[in-house]
Amino acid sequence: MIVALDHIAIAVPDFDRAIKRFMEDFGLPYKGSEDVEAAKTSTAFFPLPETSIELVHPLRGEGPIAGYLEKKGGGLHHLCFRSDDIEADVAHLKAKGYQFLSEAPTIGAHNCKVIFIHPKSCDGVLIELNQPQDEHH
Repeated sequence: MIVALDHIAIAVPDFDRAIKRFMEDFGLPYKGSEDVEAAKTSTAFFPLPETSIELVHPLRGEGPIAGYLEKKGGGLHHLCFRSDDIEADVAHLKAKGYQFLSEAPTIGAHNCKVIFIHPKSCDGVLIELNQPQDEHH
């Protein structure tokens, strides 16, 4: 029986820069790195509680997911980090040079405020930030 989402792996060309991004820019808890000789891989972990798997499909065959499926035929689409102050996080990341796909958050699933960071800011991974409407400072 599957009981949890253990991890999501991201291949990164610059290990130290990617560790710094998740630790300093996104403020995630860094639990260290480990070389796995058998796999010839260096790993770094940032454990986060409570997650979901979201399946995304084009509504009425339209929109950005339709384009993604035409190009790639499916696959890992994005990571989403929950924020407790999305406007402050966007300002913080914009100041560090991150590019976003929109100027400001919009309303997404579960009536959350959402915004996406451009994949070229994050080694080709599309990253979403979301904030449930009942969480604000």
